Amino acid sequence: MKEKKTRYEMRFAGSGGQGVILCSIILAEAAFLAGKRVAQSQSYGPEARGGLCRAELVVDENEITYPKVTQPDFLLTLTQASLDKFGANTSEDALIMIDKSLLEPDDLGSYNVVSLPILHTAARVVGKPMTANIVAVGAINELLAIAPEDTLREAVKMHIPKGTEEVNMLALTEGMKLGASAKWTVTLP
Repeated sequence: MKEKKTRYEMRFAGSGGQGVILCSIILAEAAFLAGKRVAQSQSYGPEARGGLCRAELVVDENEITYPKVTQPDFLLTLTQASLDKFGANTSEDALIMIDKSLLEPDDLGSYNVVSLPILHTAARVVGKPMTANIVAVGAINELLAIAPEDTLREAVKMHIPKGTEEVNMLALTEGMKLGASAKWTVTLP
């Protein structure tokens, strides 16, 4: 039986405006509320909206002695440019979550790739494209068990605008469904 993982090095990448930074902040908050240690950082180009951006998150049940991601064992990419740039710079047993609209590069080799309709779910099922990051949060937590569901919901509510709770909770639930549907098709890091 595989030993339970206590540390994750995670990278989130996409275009400015897609909410990948908020996605990492919410997961960091949820992990912290669940009693784990976290270190979160972010960067984006000068063209904030539409330019490439990324966020990184280290989650550990033990003390974090180095707060930067050196070789992610989880990667979320929501754009082709971010997948092309960051896809191959992960550990061999990494879990790479991509939006279903992306073309998986041949050079990912033996990496563990899960392709989910994150953007489609936000736009068509939830009815709000800007909830793609919350859909991703639900799917990621379902696969990696960063925090209990009630803690995750609390973290989401802490970081969304007042009056959007209902739509964001729907997005989170739909994301959890996506993650649950993929759980048995991937080998978790």
